[in-house]
Amino acid sequence: MSGTNATSQRHINDRSLTRASHDRPTAVISWLAGPVWLAVALLTWRWPDADDFPNTSLLAALFAFIGVILLAATTTGFLKKRAPWALAIGIFLGGWEVAQAKLLKLPRPFFGTPQDLLDVFITDWSRLGNSLLHSLGLLAVGYLVGSVSGIAIGIGLGRSPRFRYWVHPLLRAIGPLPPVALLPLAFVLVPSSFLAGEALMILASAFPVAVLTWSGIASVDPAYYDVARTMGASRSFLTFRVALPAAMPQIFVGLFMGLGASFAMLVVAEMLGVKAGLGFYMQWAQGWAAYPNMYAALIVMSLMCTGLITLLFKVRDRILIWQKDGLKW
Repeated sequence: MSGTNATSQRHINDRSLTRASHDRPTAVISWLAGPVWLAVALLTWRWPDADDFPNTSLLAALFAFIGVILLAATTTGFLKKRAPWALAIGIFLGGWEVAQAKLLKLPRPFFGTPQDLLDVFITDWSRLGNSLLHSLGLLAVGYLVGSVSGIAIGIGLGRSPRFRYWVHPLLRAIGPLPPVALLPLAFVLVPSSFLAGEALMILASAFPVAVLTWSGIASVDPAYYDVARTMGASRSFLTFRVALPAAMPQIFVGLFMGLGASFAMLVVAEMLGVKAGLGFYMQWAQGWAAYPNMYAALIVMSLMCTGLITLLFKVRDRILIWQKDGLKW
């Protein structure tokens, strides 16, 4: 018995030593992140620019502020897991500043400077914000209508043989088509470019949601239905209180896939027809060779897409709390 306890204690000590050996480099990186950002701030401020770039002093002050925040976060231990990324971003921005703002090593106008990017957010924030609101509005309507339609179609396919007989061939024929291929036809048949973009986003999001809702309902154990029927359950109860909750894990996979498809369709629609939104802003910036504006729009779009997917996963984890770690993002 004592030998077993000694072995267990040795394993615990070994794990503690391993954890300590892993934590030591992270602690060093944590203390390096803040000074690196402060060094980048000093470099930005004191090294003369190769051209007349705007907001160099403001950029240096921003780098210094972030460096101070990182030092404070290191002191409190908040930065521990995020330290490598904070250090890597600081090194990247410092290298970008030296290569372009100080030495002009990258071809212009395709590659701007950190000062140019900061200037876009300062001077053109209202147009970027307006474009973001237009994109969110277009995406919200198309994705929500497409998701609800996809769930309804999936329920019909899973619960009604007659519905499945008529709709399944249409789903197989139209669903796999890339919505982009239907863009010229949509702009001819639909009276406005806004409604055409909405229609194509509905199609893009509805197909994966419908297929995975159907798959989830089809995989429900028939014993659940038998138990519910013995207790007098109606057909609607079997659909909405048995089949649909059991299919929820599959439905959320479809919602995730539909959201990604909606993002792609949103950008294409805004670039080619809808005269508003982040996609249209990027097209305008490229036409005027305003590449810093295009990169700023890409950053805003990335934050929008990441935020919406994160929100979807938060809802999923709240509804499917017993499968909280089953699908990662």
